[in-house]
Amino acid sequence: MSNKKFNKSTVITVSSAHLINDIYSSFLAPLLPLLIEKHGISLSVSAFLDIARRIPALFNPFFGLIIEKTGAKYFVILTPAITAISMGLIGLAPSYTVLFILLFVSGISAALFHIPSPVIIKEASGNKIGAGMSYFMVGGELARTVGPLLVTAAVSLWGLEGIYKLIPLGLVASFILYLKLKNLDLHQSIKKPKEKGDTKKLLRKYRRFFTVLATYLLFQSGMKSALTLYLPVYLINQGESLWYAGISLAVLQFFGVIGTFLAGHFSDKIGRKNTLIIASIGSTVTMAVFIQLGSIYILAFIGLFLFASGPVLMASVQDTQTHMPTFMNSMYMSINFGVSSLIVFGVGILGDGFGLEATYIVCNVLAIGCIPAAFLLTKQIRT
Repeated sequence: MSNKKFNKSTVITVSSAHLINDIYSSFLAPLLPLLIEKHGISLSVSAFLDIARRIPALFNPFFGLIIEKTGAKYFVILTPAITAISMGLIGLAPSYTVLFILLFVSGISAALFHIPSPVIIKEASGNKIGAGMSYFMVGGELARTVGPLLVTAAVSLWGLEGIYKLIPLGLVASFILYLKLKNLDLHQSIKKPKEKGDTKKLLRKYRRFFTVLATYLLFQSGMKSALTLYLPVYLINQGESLWYAGISLAVLQFFGVIGTFLAGHFSDKIGRKNTLIIASIGSTVTMAVFIQLGSIYILAFIGLFLFASGPVLMASVQDTQTHMPTFMNSMYMSINFGVSSLIVFGVGILGDGFGLEATYIVCNVLAIGCIPAAFLLTKQIRT
């Protein structure tokens, strides 16, 4: 680990950029019931809308190599504006095809933001990488609390087609980020790689680590997709209003902010493995309780555990201590988005065929697999 001190100013600035970018990225889930109705699509077809945002993840290793050789901070500055424009226009999309393209563009923007920013966080965090990742992930999870409330309020005021009026917020945000970050003096390892590196050799060395990481994400993704993307649809199908569904999603994400913030700090103290095991058991048990009781209060407890794995997994990737940290993070992002894309489609098919309630039960049972995967994951970090 680096011996530098924890640079709180830089960590908070990049985490704020994460907040701004992901506010717009979080618009899809609360708007999904309206988009399904407007375009007359099924749950399985609607899953492709989420997949559209994830397709660019296939190019993450390529993006990572490009960013290794260019200025990482400029991607952080520009992407909130791009995400705001693409997501702000989805209400105006005249067809499913146009909607798909807009979400695909937002996916490229998300990839170009999320690949370099954790590496900047690592460099700014010194020997408190877990804490730094907590701040960073809090930005993303807080965005998924604010985003559903913001876009639901926008729909109430202007209708689905009027959410484009939120675009200027993202443009202003990128301008402010430019003023804040333009003179940021990044560590030399971020500006350009210390050495060219053999990516094939790196992949061979860490193939077991990436395999276990993918296994963990595989078991977790069904539960996460069901409780984020499809939660508004699930609640509306049970007779709740769009506002109630939006508030429920915000509650889940708000307590996810707390869980995310605490998890990174705990992982620095009690270890990555122990934190992942606690998070895996907690999220599995609380989801089972939610299926039985359906209470909005249970969503708070789910949020505490479900999102806690995020900063721990990112810190685990950075713990590998390679000379190409951006490329390693791009591989993690590729695996994360790739696995979750396949699973979200599976959740949509199950929802169409058996109903979302039965789908929730299946996802809950599969999530038990996260527990043994957590045991194996951190053993592979320094192999």
